Amino acid sequence: MLVLAAAELRLTTPLEIVGVLSLLALLPAALASLTPFLRITLVLHFLRQALGTQTAPSNPVLLGLALFLTMLVMQPVTKELQAKALTPYSKSEITLLQALEASHDPVHHFLLRFAREKDIQLFLELTKTAAPKRPQEVELRVLMPAYVLSELRTGFQIGAVLFLPFLIIDLVVASVTLSIGMVQLPPVMVAAPFKILLFVLVDGWNLVIGSLMRSFQ
Repeated sequence: MLVLAAAELRLTTPLEIVGVLSLLALLPAALASLTPFLRITLVLHFLRQALGTQTAPSNPVLLGLALFLTMLVMQPVTKELQAKALTPYSKSEITLLQALEASHDPVHHFLLRFAREKDIQLFLELTKTAAPKRPQEVELRVLMPAYVLSELRTGFQIGAVLFLPFLIIDLVVASVTLSIGMVQLPPVMVAAPFKILLFVLVDGWNLVIGSLMRSFQ
């Protein structure tokens, strides 16, 4: 009976190809919004803005760093997905639908860890969905946008904290230049070397990346 049921659920080869291609098309959007990539890129962007270096580090460097850090954070989830879904599907032991079902729990557990209850409640109300009895019963269609909203909030919080010490430097430099009559010299140009020097002296990259990665533990 089980073998017959599995055979009935198995999609035809053309439909499986369409399904796989559709998933691959959605992969960049999922990578950008449903992984730590979202928070990491936000924080790195705010850091560059706070330093006032405009294009240094360049976008490819920041995106590359964010991608490698995302792979590091997602490694346990990726291993679980590979063991439960990708490897059995590649060996034709399960169908595409069964592989998607097997990948539900690891993805759901990861998103649930970082989605705020307030954001989940918001999307439960927007979708007119009854509140589940257990967190594990929250549907992915509710959990995914809630996770994105939570990550945006967290990224902006960290970015605001990063801005504060550099803002103080900007204010001090602006006050000094104004007091000595250097009106025509932009304070931003004067403050930039001091901000970069401070960042290097406190080993800023180590502190920022270390704190950022610990926020996912």
